[in-house]
Amino acid sequence: MADVVQIGDGIPVVFLHGLVGLNEHWDQVVERVSDKVRCILFELPLLELPDPHCSIHGATDLTARFLAERIGEPAVLVGNSFGGHVALRIALDHPQLCRGLVLAGSAGLAERPIFVNVRRRFTRAWLRGKVAELFHDEANLRESDVDRAAEALSERHGARAMVKLARSVRRDHLGRELGRINAPTLVLWGREDVITPPEAAHEFHRGIADTRLRWIERCGHAPMIENPSEFASALTEFTDELVARDAAG
Repeated sequence: MADVVQIGDGIPVVFLHGLVGLNEHWDQVVERVSDKVRCILFELPLLELPDPHCSIHGATDLTARFLAERIGEPAVLVGNSFGGHVALRIALDHPQLCRGLVLAGSAGLAERPIFVNVRRRFTRAWLRGKVAELFHDEANLRESDVDRAAEALSERHGARAMVKLARSVRRDHLGRELGRINAPTLVLWGREDVITPPEAAHEFHRGIADTRLRWIERCGHAPMIENPSEFASALTEFTDELVARDAAG
């Protein structure tokens, strides 16, 4: 079952996490914007999804169903990594559900998956090194995330799901589809992201018609954790722009 948290009022903003993400990874951003927008944190148990749903398309279908049944109006979709790919898929396949996109280290174009070949017998030090690759400053790494990843990947189903989801992302390359996206889009990228490099941000910027690109300096693949203040500021500016645009007709 998905974990859903809702805070605040206003334009609905749905936060979508990555493969090893949690709702709590958005907490510091939500604290800064929940007085201005309605924050909905949607956490799918990705590594527990049954085979029919264990793919980028399965996760997209589950998310789209949630949006259609529970939100009641088009939402701004804020996606990090795998969650960004889901947001893009919804903008392409269910445009009526998407009011705008915020892509932060989004998959869908160029990505170096850190767990595509999970070792059956891995050490915690090896796994910690992999998780550390998400950050420009390793001080932002949470040991609890390493522990959680170790527990999930030590189980056969969790490791299998990780590989299956990562491979489905690589197969679903969106380069030729970006021109079909009509939703206003903010590409919000860590300048030092080594998982989805700056070239991916530039390609999203070129490929999506109504887009703006903003860099977060000294930041890696998880800008909502490494620099939540700047992330929240950029998100607020973007949602304010959408509200003003709607008011102007």
